Amino acid sequence: MNTQDSSHSETADTPYLGDFEKEKLLRIARETLTEYLKTGTTPEYTPGGPGLLQEVATFVTLRQRNGELRGCIGRIEVSQPLYRTVQESAISAATKDFRFPSVTASELNDILIEISVLSPFRPFSSPDEIQIGRHGLLLRKDLRVGLLLPQVASDRGWDRDEFLRAVCLKANLPSDDWRDADVYVFSAEVFEEAD
Repeated sequence: MNTQDSSHSETADTPYLGDFEKEKLLRIARETLTEYLKTGTTPEYTPGGPGLLQEVATFVTLRQRNGELRGCIGRIEVSQPLYRTVQESAISAATKDFRFPSVTASELNDILIEISVLSPFRPFSSPDEIQIGRHGLLLRKDLRVGLLLPQVASDRGWDRDEFLRAVCLKANLPSDDWRDADVYVFSAEVFEEAD
């Protein structure tokens, strides 16, 4: 399976995965979706390598081959190995993203999988810290949470202010509530199946 690395740069705050580990995670996500959508069961794995066993926040994005989003769900609080988080996130992206009907087994050949492995979240103190294309945003206020991956701002051509407004709206808050919310920046190692 060929992979395309769409991360913008390797940084010290981004978890590092080798090419083999990235390919393995993409294969696990693909096989998990195939099995789950056909039988309702999740395959078991015993992966080697420390990279697949780290406990880190992860998102799985499903896109149709024409680039249209088909589902995206992840986990920001984790207590299990990365490969298990990828499995759960892949299933959830296919079946629990309320914006879309559930993916069917017959659609899988027309869907590409993208995985984002997130760095630790770092408290934010000023909009000047945000680097579009490198940083994602996590916002928490009261019981509301909004998260946007780094690639969202660059894909949509947003500047820092638009990105901050969008993460507020994602949390179902007024667009300027970031000023008195807890805001964190993070980076992500993003890789996807080759088309």
